[in-house]
Amino acid sequence: MADLFAPDEPATQANAPLADRIRPQSLAEVVGQEHLTGPDGAIGRMVAAGRLSSMILWGPPGTGKTSIARLLADAVGMHYMAVSAVFSGVADLKKAFAEAELAARTGKATLLFVDEIHRVNRA
Repeated sequence: MADLFAPDEPATQANAPLADRIRPQSLAEVVGQEHLTGPDGAIGRMVAAGRLSSMILWGPPGTGKTSIARLLADAVGMHYMAVSAVFSGVADLKKAFAEAELAARTGKATLLFVDEIHRVNRA
């Protein structure tokens, strides 16, 4: 052990937190809301077309909103960015927009996930 704070072993699936190990790896693995995420659902059709619309994912903590957003970005080949409205401000959003604009110049669209959006300060 060369460094007191360095992990003894590299992070692997076996020693990842439980939440990471059981998180769905594809949209098909998401349990519940099949009427939306299934092939005939609104989200399933958007993924099949390769184009996403703006949407609001609502529900209590731990229901998979962030996981679904990540899976949607992966499914359509978009760059995923997450911002927390609790810990971020206008400057962070402007930075995210600038990064998305830069990615768009290279032909890569960006999915921006704003967590806790109801807590955004209107000022």
